[in-house]
Amino acid sequence: MSATASSSPRRDHLMATAWRLFYRDGLRVVGIDTILAEAGVAKMTLYNHFASKEELIIAILEKRDLEFRASLMAHVESAGPDPTQRLLAVFDWLEGWFASEGFKGCVFIRAVSEYPDPSHPIHQTAWRHKIAVKAALTDLCAAAGARDPAALGETLSLLIDGAIVTAHATQSTTPARSARATAATLLQFAQHSAAPGNN
Repeated sequence: MSATASSSPRRDHLMATAWRLFYRDGLRVVGIDTILAEAGVAKMTLYNHFASKEELIIAILEKRDLEFRASLMAHVESAGPDPTQRLLAVFDWLEGWFASEGFKGCVFIRAVSEYPDPSHPIHQTAWRHKIAVKAALTDLCAAAGARDPAALGETLSLLIDGAIVTAHATQSTTPARSARATAATLLQFAQHSAAPGNN
């Protein structure tokens, strides 16, 4: 059962409770009994919706992935038509996220750390999110006229992950602004390299 499965108030309540606990304390450390006690539901209620804790984690990661990318791209759209500003808006969105109450880093980075086996379904679910974000960045780089959008998209993806980890460690929004300045420099170079006569 995935995040796209039919919803119900109890299922939604379980997922919201588990998400809060997982994000605050970690995926492995939070047990089923803790989730049930916090949600105020019986164990049978959970297993009516999820076959295991692993399935619950995957459903939450899939839901968070959709929410994350929808919020990010809505902010990009709000930046207007200029392709350069749309790309840099990604870093403005990051700054807002870093400043939000309860920010504790990236659950997808945490997931691949806590489940390091690349064949594990939780690891794979988290990694698909990172691939999707990198693909969106590559599209924005292409629209902005970068000479090699895939290479720049890869670089910006790494830059973003570094900013997330640093922001979490320092509880500061400065990494988002530093990453934005670096991204602007990288994009300017990539655009210049793509200009006629610079090949």
